[in-house]
Amino acid sequence: MSVMAKAYPKEFRDDVVAVARKGRGQSAQIARDFGISEGTLSNWLKRADIEDGNRPG
Repeated sequence: MSVMAKAYPKEFRDDVVAVARKGRGQSAQIARDFGISEGTLSNWLKRADIEDGNRPG
């Protein structure tokens, strides 16, 4: 049985990515502050880089 990932609103994801990109703290702390895993934050940052054209996707 697989576990379904929790869906977060795009606005929430965008806010978390913006905070992480400002470099205010370590990613682990930012993830804890927002109640998400470090892996989730990492995935959101990668996806945002692709969407912004900063990374091939």
